[in-house]
Amino acid sequence: MKVSKVMVIGAGQMGSGIAQVCAQAGYQVVLNDLKPEFVERGLGVIQKKLARNVAKERITEQQRQEALARLTPSTNLNDASGVDLVIEAAVENMEIKTNLFAKLDQIAPAHAILASNTSSLPITEIAAATNRPEKVIGMHFMNPVPVMKLVEIIRGLATTDEVYQAIEDMTKTLSKVPVEVNDFPGFVSNRVLMPMINEAIFTLYEGVATKEAIDEVMKLGMNHPMGPLTLADFIGLDTCLYIMETLHEGFGDDKYRPCPLLRKYVKAGWLGKKTGRGFYSYE
Repeated sequence: MKVSKVMVIGAGQMGSGIAQVCAQAGYQVVLNDLKPEFVERGLGVIQKKLARNVAKERITEQQRQEALARLTPSTNLNDASGVDLVIEAAVENMEIKTNLFAKLDQIAPAHAILASNTSSLPITEIAAATNRPEKVIGMHFMNPVPVMKLVEIIRGLATTDEVYQAIEDMTKTLSKVPVEVNDFPGFVSNRVLMPMINEAIFTLYEGVATKEAIDEVMKLGMNHPMGPLTLADFIGLDTCLYIMETLHEGFGDDKYRPCPLLRKYVKAGWLGKKTGRGFYSYE
């Protein structure tokens, strides 16, 4: 099961990063999104990052040009008809993902693997929307994709060993480290990380300490590169809330109950760095 052509669906922060590392690793990449301006924005981000890598002498000018030449823009899902692997990096919403996978199942060749970059949603449920659940798998990249080494590879209930092996091998060609994870809410990364962030928000909510103090304790005391409240702002508070709700629903355990302050900030539109304001101001 050889992968040579990849379609990445979603040209946002995660999708453009995935497309970049695939193109740099020698794969032909179709970068797809709903509107041409979304795709162009994603390609613009890739161009900037590759130019920066040339300036820092991480890659050559020739490597930059070759990577860009492997990228094809797309706004038509039917372009999946000629690929070996689809990596979906659309919005973290089960209805959107299952609709997308049902369509891809009809379009993609019979041999093609359908992968989701979901950070918390069950792969088994996504796979059930297709007639090829054995070829559906999770590839959870970390943000920022070009920098972070980890890819959580999540087996659905029906995912075959052959498909898992193909994705593990392909992940290594991207200079990433694949880690096998079974299909439980939040997988490993977010099942451990998000309750820590949520507890930090409760600590602020209950007036135990200021946001700066909470972040400082975790940075200096636990050697974290950034504090949990700063990290929440970078991830996006709406994403943090959605993952906590997925954990809460998936496990039915109140230890995953989202902090009321997190809900309040999301309702206020204070979503973190991307909106200019979260726990901190980025104006």
